[in-house]
Amino acid sequence: MSEPDKISDHGYVVFCGLDVGKAVHHACALDPSGKRLHDKALPNDEAALVEVFEKLTVHGRVLVIVDQPASIGALPIAVARSLGIDLAYLPGLAMRRIADLHPGEGKTDARDAYVIADAARTMPHTLRRVGTDDDTLAELTVLAGYDDDLAAQSTRLTNRLRDALLHIHPALERLVGPRLERGGVLDLIVAAPTPQALRDLGVDGITAIMRPRSPRLAKTIPVKILAALDAQTVVVAGTPAFGRVIGGVAAQLRDVRAERDTLAAELEARLEAHPLAEVLTSMPGNGFRTALKILTIVGDGAAFPTAGHLAAYAGLAPVTRRSGSSIKGETRSQRGNHALKSALFLSAFASLADPTSRAYYDRKRAQGKRHNAALICLARRRVDVIYAMLRDRKPYQQPMPTERDTSPAAA
Repeated sequence: MSEPDKISDHGYVVFCGLDVGKAVHHACALDPSGKRLHDKALPNDEAALVEVFEKLTVHGRVLVIVDQPASIGALPIAVARSLGIDLAYLPGLAMRRIADLHPGEGKTDARDAYVIADAARTMPHTLRRVGTDDDTLAELTVLAGYDDDLAAQSTRLTNRLRDALLHIHPALERLVGPRLERGGVLDLIVAAPTPQALRDLGVDGITAIMRPRSPRLAKTIPVKILAALDAQTVVVAGTPAFGRVIGGVAAQLRDVRAERDTLAAELEARLEAHPLAEVLTSMPGNGFRTALKILTIVGDGAAFPTAGHLAAYAGLAPVTRRSGSSIKGETRSQRGNHALKSALFLSAFASLADPTSRAYYDRKRAQGKRHNAALICLARRRVDVIYAMLRDRKPYQQPMPTERDTSPAAA
């Protein structure tokens, strides 16, 4: 966390912690001595929020702290900002650690709100300001979630479409199934969802439909499609009904892919507005979607004391298994944030085109590790670099040849 983001030497006389909820928040306000000034449920409603915040300002300068700066925490932030009240955000990891310092094991909204307010009062270094970067991050988080939904929907529709094609014509599915990401193939299936409809089009008709979006494929695959159709002379029962399903699913898949392509352009443009985007994408193997995943899950990395903590959170740190003195070993962690782990793993795979990453990967392979294990090692090493980049807000720099085997940036 950069120095301007810290909450220190604040001069606040009211610390209002909000444990945010969908319909009702819980607000707990403390003065500098820890005395409760307010401790009640607070409806997620503009008028109710304004009333409480204005009452608190009577005591003096107020700091409102939330545990979620987006989604259900968006309205309190907007209301506080409109009233000129300062805002802060207590990251979830920090809150869980701080909550362990308070007596009791119960988890209630009132207790969480008190923990948030007390952390702001006694440990201001744990807070992050809610500024313009966080506004951009909130937008990215919402759109990235939508992108994940579209990706899942695309996978589901693709599997459904291939299953239906396989049912009525296995040879046709073997030919076009692996090519469903091609726009021209989807256009063809929407226009001609049954084997007979494809035969009726002929080579010229198939070519004409595919050419606008898949011009190269349109030159070679029409003849192969007709050859595949000729390999099966029987008509499977229910083919007309399956044709209805195939055409409808293919049309849905085409729309989902088009929406995701449009969204990708918007996400990339919004990502460029975040100051850490250029830092993250400067690293080999980190595309805009990897940078997006890191930003929306990790933020600026301030919630993690060390790179090791970040690696453990991502599930990339090895887990030691020991029983007495006879059985020892390390296994791959099954815990951690799986979305972050997947993004870092794929990023490591993409970075193999970079000589430095390839050299490290090759060394692990030479040590006897399998492909996936070597990639996990590479991803773990790259976490050290990513953490340093976020901490210093500096782009990736290729290590000097003499440092390649010793520098943390060697990944």
